[in-house]
Amino acid sequence: MTRRSTPRVSPARAGRPAGRRRFVLAFWLLAGLVLVLRALQVQVLQGHVWSEVAENQQRRTVKVPAARGSILDRNGAALAASQERMRVAVAPSEIKDREQAEARLVEALGISRSEARSVVRSERRWKYVPGDFSPSVREAFEGVSGIHTERVMRRVYPAGMRGTVLLGTLQDGQATGGIEQMFDEILSGEPGEEVSARDGGGREIPGETWMVRPPVAGGSVALTLDQDVQEIAVEALRAQIASTQASGGDLIVVDPRTGEVLAMVSLRADNKPALSAINAPYEPGSTIKPLIVVALLEHGVARLSDSIDTGNGTWTVNGRTVHDTSPHGHFTLADALRVSSNVGLAKAAQALTPEALYGSLRDFGLGTYTGVPLAGEGRGVLRDPSRWSGQSAVSHAIGYEVNVTPIQMTMAYAALANGGKLMEPILVREVRDAAGRVVERGRPRVVRSVASEEVVASVREVLVDVVEDGTGTRAAMSTFRVAGKSGTSRAYGVGGYEPNAYYSSFVGFFPADDPQLVVYVKLDRPRGAYYGGSVAAPVTLATLESILAARGTPLDRSALAQTTRRAEAAPVPSRVRGPFRFAGRGAPEPAPVPPNPWAALPSPEPVPAATPTEGALRVPDLRGLSARVAVRRLHASGFRVRWSGEGIVSGTRPGSGSIAAPGDTIQIVASSSRDGRRAGRP
Repeated sequence: MTRRSTPRVSPARAGRPAGRRRFVLAFWLLAGLVLVLRALQVQVLQGHVWSEVAENQQRRTVKVPAARGSILDRNGAALAASQERMRVAVAPSEIKDREQAEARLVEALGISRSEARSVVRSERRWKYVPGDFSPSVREAFEGVSGIHTERVMRRVYPAGMRGTVLLGTLQDGQATGGIEQMFDEILSGEPGEEVSARDGGGREIPGETWMVRPPVAGGSVALTLDQDVQEIAVEALRAQIASTQASGGDLIVVDPRTGEVLAMVSLRADNKPALSAINAPYEPGSTIKPLIVVALLEHGVARLSDSIDTGNGTWTVNGRTVHDTSPHGHFTLADALRVSSNVGLAKAAQALTPEALYGSLRDFGLGTYTGVPLAGEGRGVLRDPSRWSGQSAVSHAIGYEVNVTPIQMTMAYAALANGGKLMEPILVREVRDAAGRVVERGRPRVVRSVASEEVVASVREVLVDVVEDGTGTRAAMSTFRVAGKSGTSRAYGVGGYEPNAYYSSFVGFFPADDPQLVVYVKLDRPRGAYYGGSVAAPVTLATLESILAARGTPLDRSALAQTTRRAEAAPVPSRVRGPFRFAGRGAPEPAPVPPNPWAALPSPEPVPAATPTEGALRVPDLRGLSARVAVRRLHASGFRVRWSGEGIVSGTRPGSGSIAAPGDTIQIVASSSRDGRRAGRP
């Protein structure tokens, strides 16, 4: 029998299983060591990092917008303010119950079912519900998956000044133009941070919200504007632009004693935003003539009583022919200004050297920035005498070859009103930081003296004659003397002077004896009547009457009581005049002006005003008058006014005949019933 032999295993092959086992063991030991080290790294060395990641998955941090500071008027009324609102966003993929979500949106937001459905069933990943909502809607969506709220600050304009270039605007949170941009650093504030807890599904847990860093509201800017005066100016200008079909216009009201701007309005017929009151120079026409007369008197080269021969109403010098609308012959420099004679002023101005004329106009602020704190102010054009032609002196005397902005002309007339001091316009009264501390305060600043008080006072008297018996009679009041000057100039376009296009202006101050207000009015390219005395002066009158009738406007009524006059009749000339017709450019006579439907206070039959005495006054009998006429009468007498009811006055408190001091408040009681008229005088 054959014996089977056992195969031999070589020593090398016998050692292989043991080596493999050692390799596998080493591998697992190394892998385990790596895992241990990695776990050690995650838990010990990076524990805080991963803890933060986990925590962030369970909470959401959002920025909380700060309330932008308010822009206020001089009395603290808000012109621009911030209002907290909520935006609502929907993430359709997160919604579990669409019917419930739609119902909640309808109930909480007041939107229609179809609007809610379009948002909830949108294919977009994230969709906002149109509009913004009350902050209370946030509670309505707490715990509702897929519906998120976001706090926003909306800019509101309680006084209706939205979109005005003067205030500026916010576009996507960025301040653009006006006060908003100039004081953005003060107004903007600092945003805060808010953290809300989330569950595993990413839903906000009700009641688990913390304010990590509260927002800091912005500071405030108080302007010199008076909300009531601003509204009066807007309505008066807007109505006259519509009535005359003008392309636009400007209206500025300033306190000449301080330079404070009480109203500044620029409107365009096409409703485009504009601030032409500070950045649109134009040739002023005859409104420059009082400045020329001041220059003549101040340099001692003329007197108001000097006689000027205007001949047949035309005069040619150095190839330039100047026209009046009719021949006047000989009259004084004062009368030349009163009737706005182009020939008279052009001849008189020849007594001034170009340097003297330039210097005087420069002193009045022409050709320089006024300093109004708004971006984009223009400085107009007043060329150096070295660049004048042989016709320039004549052109300057009648308001051509010189460009001014409305604010420049307003401040120049303020200097005529206040005794000869050119004031810097003040638009910002006070700036406060977020803590309420005053960081800036507007104070009156005299830029320079333009002329002596005696010279200015004499010219001011001539400007009273302009209103009472000259080219500005449509600005005359029966209760107070008003001073002013009209102006009409041709409108300049791209290719030169435009045919039948004019700027019509009037600048007046009130009351003439102790001016508290300067009112500047300009209409751009009115159709039909275009003389400043015909279309701009009535706006001045309506503005003044409305300011007098309004409660709380910035007038010193005690001082007004000392300057009022009897009003048994309309103003009459202080002396007999010659048969002069108004001078100017264009038609020989001012075209008729349509009735004034926009005047805030229709002129009633002349009502005798109470005669002021030193100290105490008697309350007039106002029974049977309309409430507005009675208000105007009391204001003219120097009283403050409160009233209840509308229609016919049935009495006053204190009653008629009672003794009261200037500045006291008289309450008018009016009845809407016409029976109230029977209780009064016939």
